[in-house]
Amino acid sequence: MDGNNKVPVHVSIIMDGNGRWAKLRGKERVFGHAEGVGSVRACVEAAVEAGVKYLSLFAFSEENWGRPESEVSTLMGMMMDAIRNEIESLAGQGIAFRVIGNLSRLSPDLLDSIRKAEQRTAPAEGKEPVMTLVVFLSYSGKWDILQAATRMAKEYASCPEALDSLEISDFDKYLSTWGIPDPDLVIRTSGEKRISNYLLWQTAYSELLSVDTLWPDFRKEEFRSALEEYSKRNRRYGKVK
Repeated sequence: MDGNNKVPVHVSIIMDGNGRWAKLRGKERVFGHAEGVGSVRACVEAAVEAGVKYLSLFAFSEENWGRPESEVSTLMGMMMDAIRNEIESLAGQGIAFRVIGNLSRLSPDLLDSIRKAEQRTAPAEGKEPVMTLVVFLSYSGKWDILQAATRMAKEYASCPEALDSLEISDFDKYLSTWGIPDPDLVIRTSGEKRISNYLLWQTAYSELLSVDTLWPDFRKEEFRSALEEYSKRNRRYGKVK
């Protein structure tokens, strides 16, 4: 990528196409999920090389709990294995790791692995991480807005008149993503062109990019191409430039 091109601060990816990738090869869906781990690793490396500060991945939606129990169980096991296998590498590179979502639905073992990974990769006080890797797990945009509104309502219950002076930006601190900048670029693989209940508030002005590549085939070259496409976009935020 040309050094003069714009580099997004936050790139988010809706990882889609694992099942189709496996089906095209006559294999079970789980093989696609396993191959997709390699794409995660490749995109993390490419993001760091490009200077991206936040890379977020939509790994498992709340709606995905409705999939067959065997597939859900396999996915959760793979998530735990991936965290355990990759966390030392992330820590060594100075990459902070976070998991966001309705974590009350996760198993105690997986929650324990997540907390240990977050602690292991937390930067020293006063030091910025090279990049922050955010995994959205058991996440739903509608859930996020509802839990934020609930928290806000409880906080202002004793002084509801104060709500009249709030700005739209005041709502941000109640969202699960508080402290993380909104995505500049959202990539969806496998050719789908919907947001699928993902970061509904936070993607209000994100650049959206749909690519035909199935997630297991989305590697460094594809990530860099997405950044090149982003660099050509003119972000006006509803204004005139």
